[in-house]
Amino acid sequence: MSELDEFGDGSDEEGEAMTAAEVLQKLEEAWRNEKFSPDLLDAKMDLVECMLEQLVEMEENIKRAKRTDMRVSIHRMEIDRIRYIISSYLRCRLQKVERYTVHVLEQERQRKEEDACRMSPEEFVFAKEYAETLDGHFRSLALRHMPPNLQTLDTKQTAVRPNMDKYVFLQVNEDTEGVLVEEETLETGEEIVDLQKGDQHIMQYKPIAPLVTSGAVTLI
Repeated sequence: MSELDEFGDGSDEEGEAMTAAEVLQKLEEAWRNEKFSPDLLDAKMDLVECMLEQLVEMEENIKRAKRTDMRVSIHRMEIDRIRYIISSYLRCRLQKVERYTVHVLEQERQRKEEDACRMSPEEFVFAKEYAETLDGHFRSLALRHMPPNLQTLDTKQTAVRPNMDKYVFLQVNEDTEGVLVEEETLETGEEIVDLQKGDQHIMQYKPIAPLVTSGAVTLI
């Protein structure tokens, strides 16, 4: 990723200056976490927007470069790779919003004012419109033909929710002690484990979900 270093700096959500290569590394980590996590994670649109700006600069540099410059083909391949990561990341999030529409909107309603919304503004608008469209479709297609006492649709009971007990592969980025793991095969039903930096494990997602959010572990 050294070819990205010449294209300026980005910044993370805390405002700390980062090189373009560091922004890309964080975006790739967010992409892998989103891809392998059963739940919808916090949106990293600041990283997406930063990398889109870097792509524009890279394309401008390519236009100024000589056609015989070997770096041109390398830059073009890197641009294609970054575009794929961005589109895959956004598509993965959109698929989760579609599948868990009621669930993510319910989470948003229960969110405390000081907590950040997991969805971007555009995803939130899409989720609301998608839920309204589904509700109208069910009512016009089926519910209006049923007896009056059966025309009520309880979305909370019919909502599809992510499987938080799904097993995932993870790599530990920070030493973490006292992780409570529930496992049916254990005699006590649960176990407290310590995670050491650099270790890789396969575990249920639910107990390590906060560690994914904090960056203490990365899904692989």
